[in-house]
Amino acid sequence: MSIEERLAELAINLPQAPKPVAAYVPVVRSGNLLYISGQLPLLDGELVHKGKLGRELSLEQGCEAARAAALNCLAIIKQELGSLDKVKRIVKVFGVVACDPTFYDQPKVINGASELLVEVFGDKGRHARLAAGVCSLPLDSPVEVEMIVEF
Repeated sequence: MSIEERLAELAINLPQAPKPVAAYVPVVRSGNLLYISGQLPLLDGELVHKGKLGRELSLEQGCEAARAAALNCLAIIKQELGSLDKVKRIVKVFGVVACDPTFYDQPKVINGASELLVEVFGDKGRHARLAAGVCSLPLDSPVEVEMIVEF
């Protein structure tokens, strides 16, 4: 089954690859690796959620935001490679969560991205990962997700 067929089976529609919001490129190709710049949970140019985890947003909303950010990463990968079937493996995910200083469930939030990758790619979606908390992110985003992908 192709990744496109898998996405259809999961009823997942990839968004348009987002444009950078500052002075960077969305992806850098080096050898057989793609380095995807940090992506926000944007859908049609708007954040799916705004605010901080443990303050304005619930864990569930944080997971939804992480999933949306990961979908933006996948849209960039597809735009760069022409097909998600060229992905050999998701190597690493780095997830950042904007949160209240007393919030400690950053790994659970970034599971929204990680679980999506395993749903879509199966074992090729299992990856190394870092989930960290920060005091703020651009545009009042609750999460930002970047990836390293082998193709």
